[in-house]
Amino acid sequence: MNGHCLVVDDDAEICTSLTAYLQGFGWQVSAAADGQVMRQVLSAVKVDAIVLDLMLPGEDGLSLLRWLSTQADAPPVLMLTARGDTMSRVIGLELGADDYLAKPFEPRELVARLQALVRRASKGQATGLEDDARLLRFGRWRFDRMTRQLINEEDVGIALSSAEFRLLAAFVQRPGRVLSRDQLIELTRAPGVEVNDRSIDLAVSRLRAKLGDTAREPSTIRTVRGEGYLFDAEVSPC
Repeated sequence: MNGHCLVVDDDAEICTSLTAYLQGFGWQVSAAADGQVMRQVLSAVKVDAIVLDLMLPGEDGLSLLRWLSTQADAPPVLMLTARGDTMSRVIGLELGADDYLAKPFEPRELVARLQALVRRASKGQATGLEDDARLLRFGRWRFDRMTRQLINEEDVGIALSSAEFRLLAAFVQRPGRVLSRDQLIELTRAPGVEVNDRSIDLAVSRLRAKLGDTAREPSTIRTVRGEGYLFDAEVSPC
């Protein structure tokens, strides 16, 4: 069993087909057509992940995301959005969604994304990763947030500029999530410092160089075309 997934969508055909597809991959599935039923399911059973459509009757998906963000131990959320609806995706991620998928979507990709969300949530619970942990490990690197250094396998420290440090600090707290340039601008903003799309791209390029990512096939900070950047590494406290 992969866990229990709650599908929140008012399209009965999508709910039926997605339920059958997920069950074929070992998921237990519940379905809800609106926020009221979603809350009823969450109060009755343990849910490991939610697939949430943004376009719902009555209370829309963004309002439900706001509510979920106030709940203790809320499960990770994969939101479904209309193709090309960039603003809804950005707002949804800012409100706490863990990932998104545009309609129409490939069901196998949705399953893979759900499995990744549940793995990351389980790893986070197991490691007890805290926002104020000084040393974090990912791949072959350690990140010292007090001295603002990357430390390699030979215990050699590599200094980070202020922009690189703020960028990496934003990434390590959100591994596996696509972050738009607008989000990264907000996450790396500092008093007296102007941050824009160009400065984000430059900081990413310089940080990739220090991480040893190649220009053609970056392995740690991946570009998601038309969306932003994804930090593709598991992060744990040292």
